Amino acid sequence: MRTKSFKRIALTSSVLVGTILAGMYPSHAQAGVKSVEFMGMSAPETQAELESTYSKAKAKVTYTDGKVETVDMNYVTLFDNTDKVGANTAPAGTLYDAKGKPLMDPNGAPVIAETPDANSLLQLDNGETYLVTHWEYDWLLQNGEIAEDVKGWHARMPMSMSLTKIKQDPTTGRMSAVNQSNIDFSKVGGLWIPCAGSQTPWNTHLGAEEDYDLFLRKKVDGGVKALSTLYFNNEKIANPYQYGHQVEVKVNPGGTTQVTKHYAMGRASWEKARILDDGRTVYFGDDGRNVGLFMFIADRENDLSAGTIYAAKWTQISTENAGKGALSWIKLGHGTNADVETMINTEKFSSSESTIFEYSKEPKDGFKTIRAGLKKGEEYVKLNAGKEDAAAFLETRRYAAYKGATTEFNKMEGVAYDAQGGKVFIAMSYMKVGMMEDPKGPVDDIRLPKLDAGATFELNLAAGVKDTDGNPIASNLVAVDMAGVPELIGKDLAEMDKWGNKADPDRVANPDNLFFSSKMRTLFIGEDSGLHANNYVWAFNVDTRKLSRILSVPMGAESTGLQVVDNMNGHAYIMSNHQHRGERIDVADTKLKAALEKSLDKQQASVGYIEGLPGM
Repeated sequence: MRTKSFKRIALTSSVLVGTILAGMYPSHAQAGVKSVEFMGMSAPETQAELESTYSKAKAKVTYTDGKVETVDMNYVTLFDNTDKVGANTAPAGTLYDAKGKPLMDPNGAPVIAETPDANSLLQLDNGETYLVTHWEYDWLLQNGEIAEDVKGWHARMPMSMSLTKIKQDPTTGRMSAVNQSNIDFSKVGGLWIPCAGSQTPWNTHLGAEEDYDLFLRKKVDGGVKALSTLYFNNEKIANPYQYGHQVEVKVNPGGTTQVTKHYAMGRASWEKARILDDGRTVYFGDDGRNVGLFMFIADRENDLSAGTIYAAKWTQISTENAGKGALSWIKLGHGTNADVETMINTEKFSSSESTIFEYSKEPKDGFKTIRAGLKKGEEYVKLNAGKEDAAAFLETRRYAAYKGATTEFNKMEGVAYDAQGGKVFIAMSYMKVGMMEDPKGPVDDIRLPKLDAGATFELNLAAGVKDTDGNPIASNLVAVDMAGVPELIGKDLAEMDKWGNKADPDRVANPDNLFFSSKMRTLFIGEDSGLHANNYVWAFNVDTRKLSRILSVPMGAESTGLQVVDNMNGHAYIMSNHQHRGERIDVADTKLKAALEKSLDKQQASVGYIEGLPGM
């Protein structure tokens, strides 16, 4: 648990982009790019490296005319959370209420998040370029408790997304942030913990709200109070069923935005939702303990407003290489945004009752025993009559467990898609809890060895698949099995090393963000690891099987915002942010540890990208 103090932050504008160095970019051949080979960098060792976001990686670019160039990769910061960008008078990480006014803490200072998460760099048809950035959460805590000077206030804030206008140098490709604004979510009830995100095939942003489990009663009551008090200024009581959804943001010319919560896609602690190239089939990551794997099939191409939700059943095949299982699919329900919005306004939930499920504190006739997201223990639930659709869309994970789907996955995170290989990739940040053998559980589908460092799995896709009721699934891209990728399996260390690593620093640990570049045939992986002293971004070529470290973020920080833009006006970009720097500093050298604790500003975070690659 990281610490956030309540002292005011000096809010000064900073220079957003450094001086462009002559000769930074190679000359680009007129021929197309045939292949890219990443040549990774070593792990950080100096204080400057340990506390910085940087890349010393290189890439060998082979063109179709036979020319070969080796290019240097370089990290560029677009802006920090405390920067004021362009005409915006508030710092980038500022949080806002429903009327667009900055939230203020009890000491009179603006609440500024240091948690930039998902990015979507979007170039519009008119040539304008914008960056959508999530501000994930804001914990006002000290050692897991509310800070003394704000006792009685709110542990978590209503959150925001920002829209930044981007300028690209036509010669060098260097990008800079020129203006910024807050994206208005007041028409959809505001925003709760926007975590991972992706880009739709129709050039909009799709972001996920996570971590709103209604059965964690104290958290729910606190979250509803924060939204009601801070976001709605006590003019409206927040409805908890309005949070935990996929959120689409359309950016229009001139920088106006249109926001839609896709209630038809279900409600859980969503991570990244990846839409496949048919424009209809979507796979979800679900964050937490005892979570499920979900698939959504939209009724119409490039339209997420109506469709069918399915949950996966894992049938174990092997424990080798982080495990393998066959997948079958249980239909949960079909609905539309409008239908589910009506349910949201009709169904009730409080800390003592629900109109969807009846609960018992102990086993009881007519009740099912399930595990669905809670940190420990079972739930004893009974579906109320006629509430199948409400359960499917408002209690998606819980209903999946109720219907017999597997809810034993642990901290399922990013999703990526290789169309050529016919595979979906999913990151399992930690492999423990429900993924381990547990004969005492209500079911025990997954029985794999514990692996704190986690693994990335690949899912093979097929056409003509039927659901568990024998009905055809209306997609040619249905996952039929799931297995660990051998090169992307973490390795726990028996003892922590001198840098504070608890997992092998030369292998991926706790994979989180995933993005697949079809042009580079490369799966990019960003870490959210408590086991690596510094977290990294990795490049894994799915053909050559080569794994390369290409970016390091400050010690204790999480790597976020991973997006790869293969070609924007002749240049390629790897978007990457970092958040909560200094969360864990365990270097053995006491003098170095003291120096890092002094120099790492835990209230600062950055949004940026890796440059140097030609357009694919």
